[in-house]
Parts: sequence; C-alpha cells; structure tokens
Amino acid sequence: MTTPHGRALTEDGVSSKTAESLRAAMRRLFDGKPQHTDGRLTKENLWREAQVSRATMNRAAAILAEWDNHVAEHGTATPGEARRDDEIAQLRRKLAEKTHECALANRRLEAAATAIAALHHDNTQLRQELAASGGRVALLHPRSG
Repeated sequence: MTTPHGRALTEDGVSSKTAESLRAAMRRLFDGKPQHTDGRLTKENLWREAQVSRATMNRAAAILAEWDNHVAEHGTATPGEARRDDEIAQLRRKLAEKTHECALANRRLEAAATAIAALHHDNTQLRQELAASGGRVALLHPRSG
C-alpha cells in the first residue's frame, strides 16, 4: 500500500520509518528512559516521544494495539513510579510496625506510671504515720534472747 505521496505503508498503517520511531519511543517509555517527554505512559507522550504528529500515531493501529495491551497488562506506572510505589508500600509497613511498637510501649509506660503513683502514695502515707508516731520505729517481732 502507498500514500498519495508515493510512500509505502507497512501493515501498521504508517511508513516503516514512522513505525520504527513509534516502537522505539514505546521501548524508551516502557523502560523509563524517555528522551523527549516526562516519561508518563500516555499516548500523548508516545507521539511526542516518537516525534510524530498525533494523527500519524493514530493511523498506526497495530502499534496502538501493542501499546494498549502493554498498558493493560503492566499498568501506566513507569519503572521509576513502580519503584517509588514499592518504596512507599514498604515504608507504610514499617510505619505500621513502629506505630504498633509505640502503642505497646505507651501501655507499659502508663502501667509503670500507675504503679509508681501507687508506691508514691504508700510511701507518703508511711512517712506521715512515722512522723505522727514521733519518729519511733516499733519492732513487729520482738527479738527473743
């Protein structure tokens, strides 16, 4: 098949040079190594990365089908975004673990504070009793001897 300008079209619906440019752009975008865009996996970035017009890209139905299949299978996250998302998930797990550890430590701290307060109260009461008795200590079990 040829265009009105005498150019041969591939089975992709575009010239071989255009098909090659679109596929190279797809590889760069999927590999996270864009040269002409921000790397997001959008069709706008595909035609910009390939440095062809949107209309030219739209004529490449087979290439667009490859794009759609890849995006459907792997999602639209770039390799960098996937790494970032994995790191965020890992950090969230660590945060949940540390939050749990802090909650346990706080419960122990509250229990210790309650015990210390009770001991302080008992100590204060004993000191008051000692002061009231004139500071004399009475033996509970007299020594035999």
